[in-house]
Amino acid sequence: MARGPVLPDGGLRMGTPQGRWVLLATVLGSSLAMLDATVVNVALERIGTEFDAGFTGLQWTVNAYTLTLASLILMGGSLGDRFGRRRVFVVGTVWFAAASLLCGLAPDVGTLVAARALQGVGGALLTPGSLALISASFSGADRAAAVGAWSGLGGVAGAVGPFVGGWLVGVDWRLVFLLNLPLAAVVVAVAVRHVPESRDPEAARSLDWQGTALVVAGLGALTYGLTAAGEPGRGPGVWGWVAAGLVALAGFAVVQRRSPAPLVTPALFASRQFTAANAVTLLVYAALGVVFVLLVLHLQVVAGFDPLPAGTAVLPVTALMLLFSARVGALAQQVGPRPLLTAGPLVAAAGVLLMARIGPDAGYLTDVLPATAVFGAGLTLLVAPLTATVLDSAPDRLAGVASGVNNAVARAAGLLAVAVVPAAAGLGGVGVGDPAAFGAGFRTAMLVCAGLLLAGALVAAVLVRRPLGTPEPGPQRRLPIEECLHCGVTGPQVHPAAMGERTR
Repeated sequence: MARGPVLPDGGLRMGTPQGRWVLLATVLGSSLAMLDATVVNVALERIGTEFDAGFTGLQWTVNAYTLTLASLILMGGSLGDRFGRRRVFVVGTVWFAAASLLCGLAPDVGTLVAARALQGVGGALLTPGSLALISASFSGADRAAAVGAWSGLGGVAGAVGPFVGGWLVGVDWRLVFLLNLPLAAVVVAVAVRHVPESRDPEAARSLDWQGTALVVAGLGALTYGLTAAGEPGRGPGVWGWVAAGLVALAGFAVVQRRSPAPLVTPALFASRQFTAANAVTLLVYAALGVVFVLLVLHLQVVAGFDPLPAGTAVLPVTALMLLFSARVGALAQQVGPRPLLTAGPLVAAAGVLLMARIGPDAGYLTDVLPATAVFGAGLTLLVAPLTATVLDSAPDRLAGVASGVNNAVARAAGLLAVAVVPAAAGLGGVGVGDPAAFGAGFRTAMLVCAGLLLAGALVAAVLVRRPLGTPEPGPQRRLPIEECLHCGVTGPQVHPAAMGERTR
């Protein structure tokens, strides 16, 4: 039970004991899912070595988690609105911890992949609840302050994570998963005792289970088919899976138009600005998904880095975003999003091309740092204006759904790109014991990622036309840019002020 009185508007104040407990539970809970999506990349080389797994097995170690997370994250938010945000958050945390235990005890790569899929289900339940609980628990200016604290502390966790993950992998890769257990226990204990329950009294009484099943089946079949297509010796039958996935996703689009409580409100795409921003998201986050999986693995397999320096190689990206996102957001308000959404992917593409030059004798200061710094500068120019554009283009009543859709688009883009780009680059049959072949495939994959980023810049230049704060027809939500700054590299932020807003 939550301790202390809770006023109808949320009522909690920053600086009070209960306010601090709520922040602890939500920050630690969101950090579990956020760090697991990135730190596991550091462990892939050790996993492949211990299980003698080819690159396809490592792909599925990443994609099994992303598949269930991307498919179910919108349903996770709806469940919290309907049945209680704290309840679903706690269930998700317990589920995530149990799946983490299975990951840590996995005897082979197949078991690990299955456990990772279960872990993604837990992540889909707890991730939307983190910010939803802050939005529902605090009120007025304290809510904005709480969101700012969540954002800053989450950024610190993102910066510290690679150090901790690299160190743990150096001891035993299984500790990356087993560490989640005591952290999850703290989250559950604090949430049950100190976090007030909340739900949306106007939430739709029905849930879109049919749409959820179709998106899970569609993304699952598409991912399997695209991954299998890159394996040596696979026949043309794998394209049947791709076709089945496309049919299921087409069925999902039809269901969304007919459902009384759709996961994705079709009216959102009547906005050309919203559609364009999501097209940019699709292209950019496809490239990001591949870069963050392959770079850390490449540094260990080809360049000979230990897990700790390999994991911290991407630290400049986080540092630059923490230091300069606020300034970039303010600039986007002044000059409009299009220049930044065009320049950001171009600069990031330059960083990716520098990464393609990292070889067996690479040095951190001479080869890795310049590439990741340029890449991070590009993301810093891009991510906050992209999230602000998505939210600015949505009507007030659909702002929460819009941010959730954009988050799901980003995660699905990374999922499909990690399935298809390495296969197209010739990495499908390569293991971690073949540095020469892996290096050649990595260079090709980086060229493909640079192409995706260039395409994102082109889409932004041509299709993103309207300045922030210039409404299309219909009521719009005017959002302070500060509310859009904590934007992760694995998926854009689900906007806190909009959590709990669903189609009525």
